[in-house]
Amino acid sequence: MSMKRMTAQQFLQQYPLKKSKFNNKKIEVDGYIFDSHLEAKYYKELKLRKKAGDILFFRLQPKYLLQPSFIKDGTKYRKIEYIADFEVHHLDGSIEVVDVKGVKTNVFRIKEKMFHKRYPHKLTLITKDDF
Repeated sequence: MSMKRMTAQQFLQQYPLKKSKFNNKKIEVDGYIFDSHLEAKYYKELKLRKKAGDILFFRLQPKYLLQPSFIKDGTKYRKIEYIADFEVHHLDGSIEVVDVKGVKTNVFRIKEKMFHKRYPHKLTLITKDDF
């Protein structure tokens, strides 16, 4: 029994791409894909700050464990992680974790509290109003 392959156009008609939850458009800068123009703009600002010597360095998409996985009554619960947009290492040795968002979601509010309980780093939320 032979199956006929779909063309890309047929596939997209049958399975349309989902729109972004907040209507953000992905953008590529320096080979990195950012979830929004705002996030890409902040990345460019960090590059300039690094070049100017205002910060030591920065990382993209750092992961923080908020709660390890566990088993209770035979049910395994997955770990909870927070993936920030940036981790900025300042000249004084401090670390600032930065998330770039259009809005502060309820999920972010919960993860923000869990982050503050577990980590000493400063957590900064950058919104479109900050630019």
